[in-house]
Amino acid sequence: MAHALRKAALVAGTAWLARRAMRRRIQASPLWPLPALAEPVSGRPRSRSLRLRVAARETVAEGVVRLRLEGRELPRWEPGAHIDLVLPSGLVRQYSLCGDPADRSAYTVATRLVADGRGGSREVHERLPQGTEVEVRGPRNRFPLIAAPAYVFVAGGIGITPLLPMLRALPEDADWRLVYAGRSRASMPFLAEVEKLGGDRVTVVEGRPDLDAELADLPAGTVVHCCGPEGLMAAVAERVPSVRVERFAPQTVSGAAFEVELRRSGRTLTVAADSSVLAAVRAEFPGTLYSCEQGFCGTCRQRVLEGEVDHRDELLTDAERVDSLLICVSRARGERLVLDM
Repeated sequence: MAHALRKAALVAGTAWLARRAMRRRIQASPLWPLPALAEPVSGRPRSRSLRLRVAARETVAEGVVRLRLEGRELPRWEPGAHIDLVLPSGLVRQYSLCGDPADRSAYTVATRLVADGRGGSREVHERLPQGTEVEVRGPRNRFPLIAAPAYVFVAGGIGITPLLPMLRALPEDADWRLVYAGRSRASMPFLAEVEKLGGDRVTVVEGRPDLDAELADLPAGTVVHCCGPEGLMAAVAERVPSVRVERFAPQTVSGAAFEVELRRSGRTLTVAADSSVLAAVRAEFPGTLYSCEQGFCGTCRQRVLEGEVDHRDELLTDAERVDSLLICVSRARGERLVLDM
């Protein structure tokens, strides 16, 4: 009898724990009161967070500050990598690492103040003094240095940051050259180091570079890496379609209007030609999580059940794009998408 009572109590206790766990899962869903996914993909950063301290802060060009973010035994990174910086307001912005990959005690980033931007750079300049603690995610690398017989690097202003570690990492006998453009020499960060590093392999341009001349008759196998303003990267891509670029500005979300069915909620929404899936979803479910709105952080990732996606993010791998999308920037290639929401 006692054995039967203990067994019944055990079964009841297990059931109660299971119900409590399910209740917590449901309440944690971005679309509460809908149930969470069996394997949630929304609302989670792609990598663990670190708490780093702004150990040093220095102005390195007009309107550009460099931050040294110190920690202990930080994750390794390679040239071209970037981190997500979670700013005091909660905004998430991406900054290329421009320090020494061998230094496991700190990450170094630089950012230019953009007066008419969306507020991220102003926060870095005004709200991250020396001694501040800041949340960092990453690093991640979608802009690696590709092995090649020859290189051409094209940088525009602050776009030098991901390219600088690449230049340092090249062997002394590597065949490379850099075209570095900016409004003025005073506005171009790390200019003295770049000129010392490359000598006559570096072409400094105040204003617009002559890309037709700089990119003409490239030897076979030459890899072009470019980072800078969107106009510069587009102009390079017109001349060298295989160019590798790094961008941290949101791509346009515009296109044809389409419908999105939210399968689990039983609702169908219209995404306007000049709007985003995220905007349409948040109009119905204001609690849907998002962060960067640029296709970088992964917070708004959702699972795709039907339809072809026009992926415009800078984060997901090819394998991940088979059945998911970032709803802040990506759209439908056709007239309809079905999401597991």
